[in-house]
Amino acid sequence: MSRIALNGAAGRVSRSILALLLERGHTLAAAFEHPESPALGSKAGKLLQFDNVETVIEPINAASLANADGIIDFTSPSATLALLNEAVASGKPMVIGTTGLTPTQAEQISKAAQRIPVVFSPNMSVGVNLLFKLTELAAKTLGDRYDIEIIESHHRHKKDAPSGTAMKLLNVIKTSTPELANLNEVTGRCGLIGERKNGEIGMMAMRGGDIVGEHTVFFIGSGERLELTHRATNRENFAMGAVLALEFLLGRPPGLYSMFDVLGI
Repeated sequence: MSRIALNGAAGRVSRSILALLLERGHTLAAAFEHPESPALGSKAGKLLQFDNVETVIEPINAASLANADGIIDFTSPSATLALLNEAVASGKPMVIGTTGLTPTQAEQISKAAQRIPVVFSPNMSVGVNLLFKLTELAAKTLGDRYDIEIIESHHRHKKDAPSGTAMKLLNVIKTSTPELANLNEVTGRCGLIGERKNGEIGMMAMRGGDIVGEHTVFFIGSGERLELTHRATNRENFAMGAVLALEFLLGRPPGLYSMFDVLGI
């Protein structure tokens, strides 16, 4: 099978990814972490109590990356872009699940995809990507006759808000039909704000405890309401999507691919 480099190897999602990679017959060619990580210098197998994984966790470096067939990255924008440059230089395909990137940073990924194959998605869960499709269908059908709101919930340690998945849902809605293209995002309501205006879309974020991830899109009309909801109860669904994405990329030509491409939907 394939030799994989894993960035952010000590992270919660990355541990699930590592377990699935090994289960599916892949090997860990390189394990990267940020320079201040307490995991540096330890064997990646210790993260899962696997004695047979000898790969040492280290900062990003070209020498170790050279041993990999592809890269999976779930980190921070700065770490992702640092590794992206190395991936382009070495011609390695890359799966990116990092959220919180600015439009300028996302454009850097698009430019890199002209030289290497990239899957870039804020959420690689099969169920969430089906939610994207269902949301697109609902938005096209209901248009601006219904008020649209998005509510997302995550664990207390998540740093960005709204979530990358919520922002993707917003983009799906805005690009589904011209009449929704200029929706005005409202990320909070407080005080005497008056009645809800036409052309608004609410984007609300809740943080607390150990919530893995929940997203609901509301289409609210007069006399009826449609709710499309996805709830993640563990991180294995994100990990499986990332591994499937990497397997999809191997041997592909340069390009920016989506999870729709990976899943064939």
